[in-house]
Amino acid sequence: MNKPSSPTAHAVVWIDHHHAYVAPIEASAAEPRHLKAHSHPTAQHGSAVRSEHEFYASVCKGLEGMGAILVTGSRTGLADFRHYVEKHRPLTMAQVVAYEVAAHPTENQLVALGKQFFEISA
Repeated sequence: MNKPSSPTAHAVVWIDHHHAYVAPIEASAAEPRHLKAHSHPTAQHGSAVRSEHEFYASVCKGLEGMGAILVTGSRTGLADFRHYVEKHRPLTMAQVVAYEVAAHPTENQLVALGKQFFEISA
């Protein structure tokens, strides 16, 4: 039987419509993860929306086990992800403490932003 893992205290995410980078803040936390949308265009009406929702669902799955989460990204990427989370993922919505617009930072800059946001010393 698998024991549930204790949640990571904090994480920061950078997301757009095609990529996400999930970075746990504490050194003892899980490894950072890169997530990419799968592009499989079809002729079906609304297939882009379905693909985007599948991507956002995989991001939410990647956030399972995290505690407090700061989500960063472009204005439209954040708005679309936030809308998806609020409509479809109440458990993830409870984990997210803030959404902040940010240019595409390096991995180190993203972790530094998360530490600053959560007031964690380096």
